[in-house]
Amino acid sequence: MHTDVLVIGGGLGGVAAALAALRAGRSVILTEEFDWLGGQLTSQAVPPDEHTWVEQFGVTASYRTLRNGIRDYYRRHYPLTAASRASANLNPGAGYVSKLCHEPRVALAVLESMLAPYRASRRLQVLQPYQPVAADTDGDRVTAVTVQHRDTEERLTLTAPYVLDATETGELLPLTGTEYVTGFEAQGETGEPSAPAEAQPLNMQAVSYCFAVDHVEGDQVGDKPANYAFWRNYQPSFWGDRLLSWTAPNPRTLESSQRTFTPNPDDDPLAVVADQRRTGGDTNLWTFRRIAARRHFVPGTYESDVCLVNWPMIDYFEGPVIDVPDAAKHLAAARELSQSVLYWLQTEAPRPDGGTGFSGLRLRGDLVGSADGLAQAPYIRESRRIKAEYTIVEQDLSVAVRGAQGAVEYDDSVGVGMYRIDLHPSTGGDNYIDVASSPFRIPLGALIPQRVENLLPANKNLGTTHITNGCYRLHPVEWNIGESAGALAAFCLDRGTAPRAVRNTPALLAEFQDVLVAQGIELAWPDVTGY
Repeated sequence: MHTDVLVIGGGLGGVAAALAALRAGRSVILTEEFDWLGGQLTSQAVPPDEHTWVEQFGVTASYRTLRNGIRDYYRRHYPLTAASRASANLNPGAGYVSKLCHEPRVALAVLESMLAPYRASRRLQVLQPYQPVAADTDGDRVTAVTVQHRDTEERLTLTAPYVLDATETGELLPLTGTEYVTGFEAQGETGEPSAPAEAQPLNMQAVSYCFAVDHVEGDQVGDKPANYAFWRNYQPSFWGDRLLSWTAPNPRTLESSQRTFTPNPDDDPLAVVADQRRTGGDTNLWTFRRIAARRHFVPGTYESDVCLVNWPMIDYFEGPVIDVPDAAKHLAAARELSQSVLYWLQTEAPRPDGGTGFSGLRLRGDLVGSADGLAQAPYIRESRRIKAEYTIVEQDLSVAVRGAQGAVEYDDSVGVGMYRIDLHPSTGGDNYIDVASSPFRIPLGALIPQRVENLLPANKNLGTTHITNGCYRLHPVEWNIGESAGALAAFCLDRGTAPRAVRNTPALLAEFQDVLVAQGIELAWPDVTGY
């Protein structure tokens, strides 16, 4: 099968890349290995992590269309109360992690609606569930990618002038021989204040299997996981207690702190202020990532709030899942950890009334599209990363380094983003690394491999370091990366040029940036201060 732009990976970056190329008049093949498109937002079941100004600026126009579409979907199809329906900035879950917490399936419906006209015109072909298994190259060019059906093992060979790697782990990089890095770089290489003295390529952030629960009448306790005893007693050296406890490090101070858990508080969802500039929002774990606040809806719609569990205690950091022979073992153990957390919550978790266990916690696999109740896909925080023409380093955007001058203002900006440098505990035994950031730009140089000519990153696999990956990995940034990569591929096809030439030719760069701006991609920030 042949197309103009081949996008491997149907997460947020992949969908955004496909849409950008399609809007430019190009044909696209988009592949995805899981049942749902949308990656972080859907199959991984992670409500969007966004910056404090997201309702005003700092995201692309098409990402705002996605956000508005999610709110409109609730207004059209859900029995909201009159007050909630009238809320301009409706937050269906009234979660504290984001100004827009919602059920994953709603995001899937909106993403599919955005792609629908291009499917109908046959300029977009979606191959699902397929994953890449091989690639062909000729010198510095990728000539074909072979994908395999997850269930039937049918193989297809796909060709295109431009290939975008939008997979969650940079799967095309080793398959195509594209130079890349993993894990921690050495401080001598990057100059980063938070980097170690020596490179640690297998020291990567934790992965997590998220799940959704509500709290209803009756005993909802299922079978005890086989390795429950191990996880029940597991205590990381830096945690301050067992992993399965209400104790966890404060990411910003590293001091052990206590979380609370109060199912179905009788709170007013319209009074919730979600602002990560003020706080991480995870003091009460029930409301932290709540995705359905029952009081937003007419009485009787929901028996209970719905809470999305993506908490410190489900972070799996016993071993990496990239470039190791036992990756499947670690992914299975990460699933078992999440299952053990649920069982602990149901049977042993201390309650405010002095009792133990919340036996009414019910797994809501129906809301995440899985039979076993866990998210379809693991939440992968850190990918393989290309060796790029420009590598973004901590001192480019750290508030401690940059101060009032803000992040480096890259002249080749192709978008913007904002998030704290937020690294979860890692497989090398490191605690959180959480560094205040300045609102930053996305440099085109970070999207261009040092050698390969027609492969572009469209997810978390751009030219960041282990450190700066911590703020370039979130939902709106991934979308912007993918959208700009898809636009770049189409631009190069239209002009008969190459990505490297676009970056290094002032007239071409200016023309491409004008195209991005016309599509609603912001290239710079107003005068705002980081946090």
